[in-house]
Amino acid sequence: MKIIQTKDHFELGAAAGKAAAALIVKAIEEKGYANIILATGTSQFETINQLIESKEIDWSKVNMFHLDEYIGLPLSHPASFRKYLKERFLDKVPPLNAVYLINGEAVVEDECARLNEIIRQHPIDVALVGIGENGHLAFNDPPADFEIEDPYIAVTLDEKCRNQQLSEGWFTGLEEVPAQAISMSIKQICKSAKIICSVPDQRKAQGVKDSLEQPVSNLFPASILQQHPDCSFYLDEASVSLLSVETLQQP
Repeated sequence: MKIIQTKDHFELGAAAGKAAAALIVKAIEEKGYANIILATGTSQFETINQLIESKEIDWSKVNMFHLDEYIGLPLSHPASFRKYLKERFLDKVPPLNAVYLINGEAVVEDECARLNEIIRQHPIDVALVGIGENGHLAFNDPPADFEIEDPYIAVTLDEKCRNQQLSEGWFTGLEEVPAQAISMSIKQICKSAKIICSVPDQRKAQGVKDSLEQPVSNLFPASILQQHPDCSFYLDEASVSLLSVETLQQP
């Protein structure tokens, strides 16, 4: 586990995006292709913007998966993560070799089965993730399932998670926020060779502290990243504010 401290979300995104780009380029050089995971949400804005600016990546050799999508939310809805990725990323880079988006409007069991079969054939080289205010990883809210082997699963969102989506401006009322989603599972995320975790903002500070300083527990889902062999946390002055000196000084 490595912690990279930055001044603000702009500097954080630039650093995380450059690191991700370098890892993608290295995977392509070594294997001829790269399999990546992209996260969504406001925490990923600047990281994705920096990734788009990279001139070294041959996007035609990249296969992309994403972390989660609301069940039953149409592609046209402002909160759709498919819409987010299309407008904020896919429309701004050259065509990728393959893009595997989650269709939250499909039959859930069928969609999970479809994606599970595909991702099992594409070991992930680089995963870009974030941490929720409740410490969730993807939409694996506490208590998260640390044991399930299926790559994609149906999950129920807790109230704190749903309120976060509301406060970020994706919905106009809590009743609009879906109660369920299709999410990449904890075990699948942790199978990624490299993980870059971008977490800006003061409202994420407690989630960051719990994830980095609490014992690994499904009550703090992102705490599992402490055990990953190559995970880097990109934090800003706000999100790092509750961490102890000992945590910040570790190599």
